[in-house]
Formats: sequence, structure tokens, C-alpha cells
Amino acid sequence: MTQAVSDAWTLPWRGLGLSSNLSAADIPQPYRLLDASPGLFDFVEYSAPLSLDEARAQASLFPEMWSRRSDVPVLFHPVHLNLWGPELEPVSVLKDLDAHARAVGSPWVGNDVGWWHVGGQPFPGYLYITPPFNEAGLSDCVAHALHVQAHLSMPLVLENPAVLARRGEWHVLDFLAKLHARTGLPLLLDLGHLFSHQLASGLPLEAGLDGFPLEQVVEIHIAGGVVTRRGARGFYVDDHTQPVREELFKLLESLLPRCPSLRAVTFEGDGHPAEVAQVSLRRLRAMIPSGERPPLRLRAPEARTLPPLTGDSRPWELFEAGHGLVPTGATEDPEGTLADQDFRLAVVAELLDKDWPLSRLLLAGTREDLVAFTSSREYRNLFEGGGRSLPQSFSTWAMRRLRERPDDGASAALSLEMMAPTAFMKAAPAPGAGQVGLVDEVRPGSFPADLSELLFAARAVRRHLTSRAWACGELELSGLEALAQVARRPGASPWTFAVRRKSPGHELLSVSRGLAELLRELSARPRAVESVPLALLAEGLHHRLIRLGDTPGVDRTLAPARPVG
Repeated sequence: MTQAVSDAWTLPWRGLGLSSNLSAADIPQPYRLLDASPGLFDFVEYSAPLSLDEARAQASLFPEMWSRRSDVPVLFHPVHLNLWGPELEPVSVLKDLDAHARAVGSPWVGNDVGWWHVGGQPFPGYLYITPPFNEAGLSDCVAHALHVQAHLSMPLVLENPAVLARRGEWHVLDFLAKLHARTGLPLLLDLGHLFSHQLASGLPLEAGLDGFPLEQVVEIHIAGGVVTRRGARGFYVDDHTQPVREELFKLLESLLPRCPSLRAVTFEGDGHPAEVAQVSLRRLRAMIPSGERPPLRLRAPEARTLPPLTGDSRPWELFEAGHGLVPTGATEDPEGTLADQDFRLAVVAELLDKDWPLSRLLLAGTREDLVAFTSSREYRNLFEGGGRSLPQSFSTWAMRRLRERPDDGASAALSLEMMAPTAFMKAAPAPGAGQVGLVDEVRPGSFPADLSELLFAARAVRRHLTSRAWACGELELSGLEALAQVARRPGASPWTFAVRRKSPGHELLSVSRGLAELLRELSARPRAVESVPLALLAEGLHHRLIRLGDTPGVDRTLAPARPVG
């Protein structure tokens, strides 16, 4: 197959941008921020599924982005796109990507050079796997990049990936420069990702920039992260919810005059409250003043026969190293691989805790047990055509583990958490004027054994161990034995409670017996407000479990709930 390209690309000036996942629930909400502070930034760079139809269906902010794109331009940053890995993206998927980018007017498509997903199943937390920086890794990344570009009508912009474990003999900037030379594609320089490589390699932050083709950089990313240390080694963990490091602000300031083709600087401020995001954006605005600049005309790469994907860069072996299937001592960078594993395990644990907060602590509360899950066939099947989600893979693994190592306490907790989603199989009627009914996301729950002490213990143990870890610098996981003891002594009486549906996952809340009975009644039909005892009404409103119909003069201000588990 021959790559089809235009003779040249014209890239408009975009200026200063803010990233978004286009979810109304996320902070900062870019359009509210821009409405409150006009001119604070110039464009929105967003991540969403490659298909325009899927993005419309899944991204709650998509309608506003679509309606405002003529006034607030966008860049599409599709983190669902593999630029390394064992298989090339299907042509049908790339056609969807091209149609999506053209529809929203994205002048280019940028993405980290990494392995993001297997058959559409992303790695947990979208933590891609970085290719090795050697000839094998380069050859496979070239095949991926040219294959993607062959199906795009706008340029694919290549972003340097984050690095924790050193793999290959090249510096990341040398790798990216060679990738540009072999593909002719423009570059995106992520400053935090560069910092991660420099720390992992024990190099100064500016190392490798001399001789790097900065004239090919059309976009720069700046975001927050955390620097941690293991002995003499330092590691930068790319976490956009964290504050931006001062080193990165200074690096950006020094690079701006050295990047003549620069068209955009994006602040990836995911998770920053509006007032905090404004602080960083105002500082960046002073470096990148508003106003138009002439468009940039870039020479497109010449048409060529697409190279084959060899697989010599061994992506599945690096997957296994990152998830604990091989001893770290057998890897190229044992200490870096351990740091990479820790980050991945932390993300897996955080995601599992949304659906399995009790079972995860009881069955995979330690690093050893988490690795037992991520190195299991159930976890691997998640990425090899199993068609299941991470929570489903965990439940399958947990049931097998309990068959092999019976534990009555963990069995009850797993059964309870498997039952929680079934509480929402039936819709609850909405209250009318003068009535009280269930909040849409709340249902009553019941279980044959009383696990209220376990719910309380899980919260108490987490708080205690976390506080101690902050004080002494080490998480004492032997303290989980107290939780295991409580799990083995459930109350004998049937138990009623409240289930709150969250996105994602479910939350279990212990409530008084009277309120539990009220919730059960309201799941069948609303009740008149005056028929509900005042104490129960106050308890239900306080915990956001019940709501009032359209009753004039009634205060609907609800205090936030305080979950027990």
C-alpha cells in the first residue's frame, strides 16, 4: 500500500488552549471558565472516542463544543489511537477518525507515541505502554504512524511519550527526531513527559534539546505531575490533577522563542478547580499573548510504500513486565520497571475501588495480591478478546480465588457488591407535588447477613492506615488483618441499607432501620410529605437519598452525604 498525502499542510495559529475530556462532570469546565474570563485561553483540545457518533453519545459536553466551535476552535487529541503495539489500527477506525477531525475542524491530530488499547479495550486509566527507544521500537512506530497518516486528510502530530522504565539505548528526543526523519510528520513536545525521561535517566531537564529539531514542533503540552524518589533514582509520574512543576514553566519560557513553527500551547489542567486553573492559565497567557498570527505552511512528507509492522519491539513482553508477569530483575531496568508497575497497580486499585471497595481490600489489598490479579488469565483476557470490563474481570478472578482459598468473609463481601447493581433493575416512580420519593440514583438494598460493621471498618481502616502513611512514609498493610477479622463475623440478622449509583460504580450506605423501610416503600410509590415522620424526612434529605416533588415553599437544600463504606 502507498501512503497518500497532500503536497503541503496549512496550520492555523491556535494560541493557548485548555484540555478537556468533554464531560460536564469534570473540572475545570472549559466553557464556563471562558465565559467567566473571556480571553483567558483561545481553544479547547479534547479527547473522545475516534468515532464522531460515539463521541456525541458519550461526551456530555459535545453539544456545547459543537455549537461553539466557530468561536472557540478545537484540537482533537484522540488518546484512543495506537501509535505502537502488536497490531495496526483497522482502516474503518481511521476513516472514523478522519471524518471526526474534519467535522470539528481540527487542523491536526496529535497523540502520544504509545500502545493505548487492544481491540478498543484501553489499558486501565489510559496508561499506555511506551515503546523501547531502539531500532526495533522505531521501525514499528514508523509503521504505525505512516499507516495512520495514510488515512488522514490532516497531519498526524507525534508526541513524546511518558517514561518510567528505561528501554532501549536512545534518548527520547533522539527517538522522536528519528521518528520525524523517517515519517516527515510534525512533532508535539510534552514537557512533563520529557521531564519523566530525564529523571528516569538521571539527566538534566534540558539534556538532548541541542540538536533536536525544535523547528518541527507545532504544539507543546504542559501539565501537572509528581516527582518521587527511589534511592538515588527520581521518577516523574504524569498526573494532570497535580500542580504544574516550576521547572516546566521555566522550560516552556525558554523554548517558546526556539520553536518557530509552534502553533499551539495546551495546558492539560484536568481535575483543577476553576479558580486554580485560572492561576496557571493567566501565567501562560502572559507568555502566549492573544491575537492572530499568520498560518504556517508545512511541507507534507512524500508518498511512499508503507513499511510492514514487524513486532520485533516485543510489545506483549513489555505489557507483561509492566503488570508483574515477569520478575523485575529479568528486565532491562529493574528499578524503573518497579516504578512503572507501582503506578499501574495504583490506577488499577483506584478503578476497582469504585465497584469493589470491600472485595478489593479483602482479596487484593496488598501489592502482592494486586499483582496476582494483574498477572492472572482473567486480567489478560480483558485485552485478548474477552469482551469484558475491568470490574467483570476482577469478579471472575475473585470467584476463582475464593474457590482456591475459601474465605467466608470475603465471599459475603463479594456477593454483596455483586448484588448492588441489581437494585437498579426497576425504575422508581418520581414524586409529584406535595410528595416525597427516591432520588433517581438511589435504591433500597437488603442482604441476608448484616455487613454494616464491615462497611464502617473499611472506612475506618483506610483512614487510619493513610494517616499513618503520611506520618511515617510507609503504608502498613498488615493493618488490613483487622478488616479481615470483621469480614468473618457478619451479623446474623437480615440487613437493609441504601445503594447509590455513581459514575462509575456503586456506593453502599448504612441508614437507620426506619429510613431503610421508607426507602423500600418509596421504591414502589411516593408518599405524601406530611405522612413522613419529620426525623426520617430530615435524615433522608440530609443524605441525599430522597427528594421532594414540586411543593412551593419547601426548602430543597440538601446537605452532602457522608458514606459509611
